[in-house]
Formats: sequence, C-alpha cells, structure tokens
Amino acid sequence: MLPLVLYDILSELPANNWSPNPAKPRFILSYKDLPFVTLWVEYSDIPIAMKAVGARPNKRQDGSDVYTVPVLSDPNTGALITDSLEIASYLEKTYPEKPIFPNNSEPLIRAFDSAHLSLIRPAVKSIFVRSTEILNPASAKFFIGARSIDVPLPWDTRYDEDWDLLEKGYNTAYELYQKTDGKWIIGNTFSYADIILACYLLWYKRVLKEDEWARISSWNGGKWAQVLADVEKECKLA
Repeated sequence: MLPLVLYDILSELPANNWSPNPAKPRFILSYKDLPFVTLWVEYSDIPIAMKAVGARPNKRQDGSDVYTVPVLSDPNTGALITDSLEIASYLEKTYPEKPIFPNNSEPLIRAFDSAHLSLIRPAVKSIFVRSTEILNPASAKFFIGARSIDVPLPWDTRYDEDWDLLEKGYNTAYELYQKTDGKWIIGNTFSYADIILACYLLWYKRVLKEDEWARISSWNGGKWAQVLADVEKECKLA
C-alpha cells in the first residue's frame, strides 16, 4: 500500500502541527494504522499550493471560493479530498477497518460537528490572536486577512468575555459526557466525535500560553486535558 499524503499547515512550533482541521485526518490515519506522509504548506501559500495539486476549493459563508487545508491525496485510488469532514467520510468508506462512524453514526456525528463549532465560534477571537503568534509574518498576515472575512476584526478587545464564552461552551459539552455510560461521546465506543473534540483541544494546547492552557485544563474537573490525552493514546499519538 502506498502512503497517503496529508497537506498540513506549517508553523514555527516544534513538530509544526497546530491547526485543528488538519489534525483530524492525522488522528484518523494513525487510528486506522494507514501509512501516510505530511507535506507542510505555509499558510500564505495555501491558495497557490492547493491550486497546483488540483484541490477543490471550499465555500466561504458569503459563497466565494476559498482554498483550505487539510487536503488528502490517496495514490492508491487517485482520490484528492478537501475538507476534514469529507476526508473522514472518505477514509471510513475506503478503509472501513477500525470504524470512526460506528453503527451508521455518520449523520449524527456530522450534526455534532456543527453543534460543537457553534459552541466555540463565539469565543474564537482570542485563539486566533494566539494562532498568529506561531506563524511567520507573511503567514500571520494572510491568516488575519483570510479569517477576518468570517470573524471580523478586532480580535483582542474582549479577551475576558471570550474566555467566559469558551468556558460556557465547554460546560455544555461536558453535559454530553454526563449523559453517556462510557468514556467516549457515544458511550464505550470511540468515534470521530471524540477526534473532533480532541483536535480543538490540541489547537488550544499548542498555541495558547501555558497559563491559558492550564485554565482550560482546570475546567470541569480536568475533563478536557484528560479527553485530549485519552484520544491521543487511542490514536497512538501520545
């Protein structure tokens, strides 16, 4: 089997990885024991690089085209897939061993993906500020330009309010765990829903200041640091 190719976003952090969306296929590939290589792309080079490989653009909220990462290339089938959720769906259909959408749960988990994003979107500005700090100057400028289309500037004027909103969102997520009988979102069965949560937590851990990550880690009795550790172990990325 030829290794799959994952396009991810370069940073100035050790080991590079930081962005939640490319992290999702990384976790899936590792969980499913699929061989893959990573090609790192500067944020500012994403449109040029993705056009060059023939990737399909996504749509912004206003309907305009935007080239994004992750993109997954599978030389075994010739497939080239854009968007983390579509990559997850492709990998599940093409490599069904060790399912991430168990018991036909893909529609339910797609709904969970949207619901989870709605919980954290109101508080994302402060995380965006920290994300610019781990990119090179050209990529940070491009990140601000691209993200501010959907999340208008300024991003740093409501820091305390953003954190209150983020904690409120995770209090709501915590209630989901309280309603399950096991350690995962859908009980004792690991799924893509757990990967979604973990990859956003990984983003926070990678880009936030140490005391900021400690703050998130303390919420809900330390639940979120434990979720990240559990999912990384399950996906053999610990």
